Amino acid sequence: MSVTPSSSSTEPKPIRRLNENLINKIAAGEIIHRPASALKELLENSLDAGSTSIRITVKDGGMKLLQIQDNGCGIRKADLPILAERFTTSKLSTFSDLSRITTYGFRGEALASMSHVAHLSVITKTKGDSCAWRAAYSDGVLVDAKTGQKTEPRPCAGNDGTTITIEDLFYNTPTRLSALRSTSEEYSRILDVITKYAIHNPGVSFVCRKGGAPSHDLSTPSSSDTPAAIRLLYGHSIAKELIHHKLSSAGKQRQEEDMDEDEDDHLVSWTAELYFTNANYQAKKMVFLLFINHRLVESLRMKKAFEAVYTNILPKGSSPFVYLSLQIDPRSVDVNVHPTKREVHFLDEEAITERIADAIQENLVKQNHSRTFEYQVITRRNVRQISPAEEKRKVYSQHKVRTSLRDRTLDSMFPVVNQATQVEASPSKSPQTTPANTLSKSREIKESQCFLTSVKGLRQMLVKGKHRQLSEILEKHTFIGIVDLHRCLSLIQYSTKLYLVNHDALAEELFYQLGLRQFGDLSRIKLEPPPSLRNMIEIAVAAEPDTESSSLSKSEIVNRIVKILMDRREMLADYFSLTISEAGLVESLPLLLRDYIPNLDNLPSFLMRLGRRYALFIAWVVMILLFIFTCVFQIDWTSEAECFDTFLRELAYFYIPTPSVSDEDGEAQHKAERWQIQHILFPAMRRYLVPPKSLLDRDVVQVADLPDLYKVFERC
Repeated sequence: MSVTPSSSSTEPKPIRRLNENLINKIAAGEIIHRPASALKELLENSLDAGSTSIRITVKDGGMKLLQIQDNGCGIRKADLPILAERFTTSKLSTFSDLSRITTYGFRGEALASMSHVAHLSVITKTKGDSCAWRAAYSDGVLVDAKTGQKTEPRPCAGNDGTTITIEDLFYNTPTRLSALRSTSEEYSRILDVITKYAIHNPGVSFVCRKGGAPSHDLSTPSSSDTPAAIRLLYGHSIAKELIHHKLSSAGKQRQEEDMDEDEDDHLVSWTAELYFTNANYQAKKMVFLLFINHRLVESLRMKKAFEAVYTNILPKGSSPFVYLSLQIDPRSVDVNVHPTKREVHFLDEEAITERIADAIQENLVKQNHSRTFEYQVITRRNVRQISPAEEKRKVYSQHKVRTSLRDRTLDSMFPVVNQATQVEASPSKSPQTTPANTLSKSREIKESQCFLTSVKGLRQMLVKGKHRQLSEILEKHTFIGIVDLHRCLSLIQYSTKLYLVNHDALAEELFYQLGLRQFGDLSRIKLEPPPSLRNMIEIAVAAEPDTESSSLSKSEIVNRIVKILMDRREMLADYFSLTISEAGLVESLPLLLRDYIPNLDNLPSFLMRLGRRYALFIAWVVMILLFIFTCVFQIDWTSEAECFDTFLRELAYFYIPTPSVSDEDGEAQHKAERWQIQHILFPAMRRYLVPPKSLLDRDVVQVADLPDLYKVFERC
């Protein structure tokens, strides 16, 4: 028997207006995520009321009880009936007021949301009242706490200010309640919120304790300052390393002399006060306190920018402490972009962030001329005898590793730049900067998004061919020194083993992988002045001995290569950052690694090699016109994957460090090349190189092992 579907199942369902209570509960879930978010809203209300003393009591991580008591201006009795209704506020009356808002709260949703997911009660008294008033709320309505019926505020004893009590948070939303962490973790989140507001408001006394506990867990005085608050709440180790700095838009210098006067009128007015640690302080996790117009917010862009400043100052894995109070014209700030007001948007955010990051870096450079070290004198009575069990666990000399990859030398902080390769390097989508400037702000080389199957396949082959042991050696190695610059030999140490490596072979594999990693999104090296393409091809062809056996004359070879590259110069510029002007001038080259400039003496031969292997281009011309370096004459075009692979190999070969052809300033060039190899190439290998097993055949050779050396000396 067949069953025919009912006609009603195919009809659209009716649209219904949600129940007001359901709407409010949904909205409450967006604003009150956990006890700490509820406390944040209550703290901001107390601060808006002008409180100088705030006391918080917590039970079961805030889920059983969360109470906040302040000595602010209080709430009028006439306002209590609508206190917990949505969108009731004393902070604004018209939409235009939002652009001038200077208070923490403005929407009037916090107490309303709490009344829908918890039992909310309020005791408040203004200075003009003869007594305090008690009110309880359920689903935004003023009710009797026992009967649940609507009622009026009741008189009671109380001090000036307001006491708000939240009990049984999320009692009617069991899913949200079960998603919360342990009571101890929720309590630590509450303490973190109070700590941040106490740092920013040193003139307000904050006290927090657990319900029933005899002592408080956090307490600050009402008459204090920011450094004292940081010392009290974060400890002496941070406070003694703090650097204080103030800056504003008024002190900003023009970046361009020809800036129009009209542009100055649109600059955002702002001031910033900073407290940040110097190079002596190191922590595992960054502590970043950001207040914009006294509002506690988060900014991932600012956090990453400040972390980048400390990258070259602190050891790897270490982080600083940064407190930033930013005051911006309220008309330039949009505070209504997040349900919990955790984020704000403001004009010129990128420029302001960069300016503050530069100020931090300048101050760190001034403070970094010397570092302090603490030591402890151990007297004889404190010397502890080593037990036999501990003596057995002793690490013997032949197994001790006496170096660390975190160690830094002074010469690593002072880049040695080869004057012969001083060209302007700039990302394709960012302002142009010189390599010397980008050194202090090294960026993560992210993998470009590419949908080509061939490129995905090449990337998968790299991961599949990764050699685990060699990867561990390169990731955790310590650079010892360059043995022979002309033979491309260097020494590195891993654990107790010493390895002799061919840094050119490792660099060639690194640059190949960097080119594949950034495929389609390469940065640029701008050549000033741009050389002539034809002249460089002529130089390379004249120096190439194989051209004598060709059926074409040297001039015909040059014309053919130049024509191929000129015909496809638009695609070269769009997809591969190789810019050739209509006049035949090479204006830019691909940039694979920031702060590293290849030897431009090899540029003519590089361009000629790109043009020589072009015979099999026709078969794949239609497919690859959209994606690839069509100037490559030396590439195998019969396969798309092989085409990309061979081109990137040629580009990597051009990038490897080679001695300059010119003998002028030879010593300075060798010094610059040694610095680049040690401080740019090997750190990049440690971070990005996925080494294949083939490098172990002849390019990475173990030459010594400490335990074996000890055995040799023992025989002597």
